[in-house]
Amino acid sequence: METQKGSLKSTIAVSLTNYLDAGSIVAGASGLTLWQNYLGLTETHLGLLNAISANCFGAALGAIIGGRLADKYGRKAIYTRNMLIYMLGVLIIMLSGSFPMLLIGFLVTGIAVGVGVPSSWTYISETSEANNRGRNIGISQLAWSVGPAVIFLFGWLFSPTGPLGNEVRSLGALILQTQDKVSLDLFGNRLIFFTLFVVAFIAWLLQRQLNESAEWVELKTQKTPQKQEHSYKELLTNIINVKAIALLVGIYLTWNFVAGAMGFFMPHVYETAGGLSNETANFLQMAMWGLTSLFSFFGFALLADKVNQRFLYAFGTLLGVAAWVVLTFVGIKNTVALWSFVVLWGVHAGFGVQAFYALWASELFRARYRAAAQGLMFFIVRGGGAIWSFIFTGVYASAGFYTSGVIMVGLMAVSLIVGIIWTPNTRGKSLKQISEERYGI
Repeated sequence: METQKGSLKSTIAVSLTNYLDAGSIVAGASGLTLWQNYLGLTETHLGLLNAISANCFGAALGAIIGGRLADKYGRKAIYTRNMLIYMLGVLIIMLSGSFPMLLIGFLVTGIAVGVGVPSSWTYISETSEANNRGRNIGISQLAWSVGPAVIFLFGWLFSPTGPLGNEVRSLGALILQTQDKVSLDLFGNRLIFFTLFVVAFIAWLLQRQLNESAEWVELKTQKTPQKQEHSYKELLTNIINVKAIALLVGIYLTWNFVAGAMGFFMPHVYETAGGLSNETANFLQMAMWGLTSLFSFFGFALLADKVNQRFLYAFGTLLGVAAWVVLTFVGIKNTVALWSFVVLWGVHAGFGVQAFYALWASELFRARYRAAAQGLMFFIVRGGGAIWSFIFTGVYASAGFYTSGVIMVGLMAVSLIVGIIWTPNTRGKSLKQISEERYGI
């Protein structure tokens, strides 16, 4: 029981990394139109911001670096120090007055997110009991969904027409010493990035107190370690690893094309295709992420260790497909369709692809390159997302919402089918048992 309490405590502390990951993506999304007005940005500028952010290439670059470092120097050593880089990134965004400065801030923050993800997910998995690993990963995903819910709540409250809009504008006029409307409209979004800075500082303080992963320590202190190949060489030549990578990239890349575009562009889509205000767009996203938070706990954390994971994955992902079918074919300007989409996707995201990817990616590889494997896959997924962000903005600008929506339905269908066919059998097994069954040692 004491061990379980310890793993839960460390999971909560490390899960703040997930809060900051998702929070940094949607913090930019919640004020994207405001930044566009303030700096005179085009759709190409917006695509570039997304491409180098925590949503795409920035995170991809950080992951390929961070995963390898976490296997070499320790899980805790990397994600704790990485918080300092994250704080620098959000501070640059918060103080940005030009597009190049904003771009640098998004890149630094994105790299920090990428570095932190493989080390933190690996740490949570390695410090969990066999019958609680799904629960702990579910709690980390709860933090991943609470981040956007809280950020979009702030976005709704602080928006120019929101409940606290006038108060925020008055504070902005006092601090910035200006009455420029566009500058004051954006001030609320700057405050949102400041909240991320504060949470990152708290996470840094808490995570410094944790112990290193015992499994990593044991691996590094073996008296007669066998000669090992470079992790990336073995990852790409061992057929067992290749199959695992194919499964995980297959479900996560296609899903991330949809979710990544939503995370960064959805408020903008609501405002441009749906004709909604910034306040309403943020309110819809807040409601969606609130549902995701609820079902991350009740739909995944409480069930992943107890029920058939193929069924749970299929049901959750099917809801995601249905969400985009409704929004695309009924119409984004239809109020019933819009709210149906919010509910369906919100529930789906709680126990759909993201949660299962986080769980399986930390289970299916040997300890000595577990974080590097996640870093490699995250690099592929977020790097692909960077390319997709340009494609999405181009399709959306030229062909409109309907065509974009049809593509989203197709991508979700691929993720659904791949996950159902190749669901791994890992529930209730220790990481060592899973490795022995898969690798024969």
